[in-house]
Amino acid sequence: MINIVLYEPEIPGNTGNIMRTCVATNTKLHLIEPLGFSLDESKIRRSGVNYIDKLDYEVYKNFDEFKSKNKGTYYYFTRYGHKPHTSFDYSNQDENIYLIFGKESTGIPKEILRQDLDHCMRIPMTSNVRALNLSNCAAIVVYEVLRQQNYPNLLFEEPHKDKDFINLD
Repeated sequence: MINIVLYEPEIPGNTGNIMRTCVATNTKLHLIEPLGFSLDESKIRRSGVNYIDKLDYEVYKNFDEFKSKNKGTYYYFTRYGHKPHTSFDYSNQDENIYLIFGKESTGIPKEILRQDLDHCMRIPMTSNVRALNLSNCAAIVVYEVLRQQNYPNLLFEEPHKDKDFINLD
């Protein structure tokens, strides 16, 4: 199972976008408090676009509670990482994979990162930018995991499209 973990997220729009990505990819969302917003804020609903009722998510009081309830492989996304996100093998669909992202202002605390330096990574980018938007990072990484797993249970065609819209014959 693929999981996205947000450590103390601060911006409701980012979390709302990630919620939509989770629904689109059958990914569970884990939110570690404190949150910088209320889950019923209109900004979350607007960016999640009415899909929130289909979201599989859980909220935790702190990182220790999260760790005690979730076993699997943890991957930490941080500006301090030295490996690209594509350097790991995520192909085992039986493995519980946790993609952990820090709060927008300060990231994941170094004391958490020090516990598992081998799984600290960053998305490659130029020196002109410290980090990409959190919701963009989550989408980039979850789709790399899905690519390696050949997109299990995801559709390759739009289910609601007009079958006569394009005739390829």
